[in-house]
Amino acid sequence: MSNSLFRTKKIENILAEGSDDSHGSAGLKRVLTVRDLTFFGIAAILGAGSFSSLGGAVFHGGPGVIILFLITAIACAFTAFCYSEFASRIPVAGSAYTYAYASFGELFAWIIGWALIMEYSIGNIYVAYSWSDYFTSFLEKCNVHIPQYLCTSYMEVKDALADGSTNPDVLAAWNNAPLVGGLRIIFDLPAFIINILITMLVYRGIKESRNFSNVMVILKMVVVLLVILVGGYLVFSKGLTPNWQPANDEGVPSFMPNGFSGVMAAVSGVFFAYIGFDAVSVLAEESKNPQRDLPRGMILSLVICTVVYILLTLVLTGAVNYRSFDGVGDPLAFIFEAQNLNVGWMQFFVAIAAVVAMTSVLLVFQMGQPRIWMSMSRDGLLPPVFQRIHPKFKTPSFSTIVTGAVVGLPILFTDKTFVLDFTSIATLFAFVLVCGGVLLIPRREKQPGKFNLPYINGQFIFPLIIAGAIILAVSLSSGYFANILNFDFSGNADYVNGKLSFMDVATSNISLIIFWLCAITLAILAFIKKYSLIPLMGLITCMYLLTGMTKNNWAWFLGWLAIGLVIYLLYGYRKSKLAVTEK
Repeated sequence: MSNSLFRTKKIENILAEGSDDSHGSAGLKRVLTVRDLTFFGIAAILGAGSFSSLGGAVFHGGPGVIILFLITAIACAFTAFCYSEFASRIPVAGSAYTYAYASFGELFAWIIGWALIMEYSIGNIYVAYSWSDYFTSFLEKCNVHIPQYLCTSYMEVKDALADGSTNPDVLAAWNNAPLVGGLRIIFDLPAFIINILITMLVYRGIKESRNFSNVMVILKMVVVLLVILVGGYLVFSKGLTPNWQPANDEGVPSFMPNGFSGVMAAVSGVFFAYIGFDAVSVLAEESKNPQRDLPRGMILSLVICTVVYILLTLVLTGAVNYRSFDGVGDPLAFIFEAQNLNVGWMQFFVAIAAVVAMTSVLLVFQMGQPRIWMSMSRDGLLPPVFQRIHPKFKTPSFSTIVTGAVVGLPILFTDKTFVLDFTSIATLFAFVLVCGGVLLIPRREKQPGKFNLPYINGQFIFPLIIAGAIILAVSLSSGYFANILNFDFSGNADYVNGKLSFMDVATSNISLIIFWLCAITLAILAFIKKYSLIPLMGLITCMYLLTGMTKNNWAWFLGWLAIGLVIYLLYGYRKSKLAVTEK
């Protein structure tokens, strides 16, 4: 059984099953150009990350969170090259799931497919919540009021009251909510409705979705640039640049007031900002020239959004002291409030941009998940109905409806904190397997008109990088490795001050031990097997970002994987097309 769990699919078979013929009557419509793909990437990346989770990231890391954005962008850049290599070789829908099937085998392919549900579907729940926050805020500015119990989540209100919150909105939601059978009816109605509308649009067709997305991307880019220009000008004109060196707990000005541990505490929020650039690879079967345009679309969108995020972070941390972003869900509008930069008309424009931005993110994620399920169904890992293509609209109809349900129903009983923790770790795990998968597939000759991953021999360079990282870690903290190995938390300021639990610090130490063991092992393998440097760097940087995940991240992720493995062993393992071939 162990061998069959890791059975791989040949690339030529994947291509044959993927309806790569652009005129295939049963396939998806090939209408997307490199511009469309770049816009889809920007639509996915510039959304809830910039308009919502960026505030929490800034609060944890201060101005120094820019360093984490750079680390994450570098990790994503290396990963984008690996995605591009796979997309060039396997230009079909399925993204990391399909790539894992061709490199690691069926079990890992299922794990990735199951994890991607967390990225696209579960992640979209967070985006829907954030969309609702900005939408209701916009309506308030227009004197349209929605009852508080219809624009917040039940769990959010319940947890806030349990923590002794005196927030008037929380109290209004709880006290005014109607009772049905002793249960208070509190749910986020705008989030629920926008999910239904986006599902209907995605069901309708790729061309309609493309046109809608492109318009929204242009609008939100205009407003984001306006935020950068107006906010940046006011930071300098009002002499607010000292905010980039805020005082830490000892009163010493510092670019990283909470230290590097504070910066790393923002991993979930920062990485969530980048979730979505890989969604471009899911649209391979709807691209006119996927082997050329998919890599360009991913890399262009990543570069553009990284520059935007760094500039936005500089504006936010310059306009307001980083401590002021505690609990702020609309950071871009917050800096223009009366007590800060005091530019009322910018608040209005930001509210509009946020609604537009997160609508485009919802659209891209809602398009990605059905195409992954379609690919899994083609392989027999899910029932055949998941690969059904609508005869008129040429979209994966049943999968689209199921995706809408998977996003819509949890909106009624989850909250933003839970969803954010649940999403980033799954995506990082997928990135690790994609980068590792490139190391396992054989190198090929350069082909004109197709993306070719540059081969840089990592035999000596990568071991030197790992050795340099070890020397740097020791030089910055003389007891670095001793504290990790001995679980000595006495020197951990965050733990001593009660900011982190014992289990959080223990989880971090265990993660770091595993990371350094993997780094040394990869350095040895790189020296022996002459592995390519780019996928090695993508692998090691994504693994490092995983060390910033907390015990709750790992607990939910491992629990989710356990459920997925049960489903695979009960259905997918027996129904897989490769299993049928073996018989």
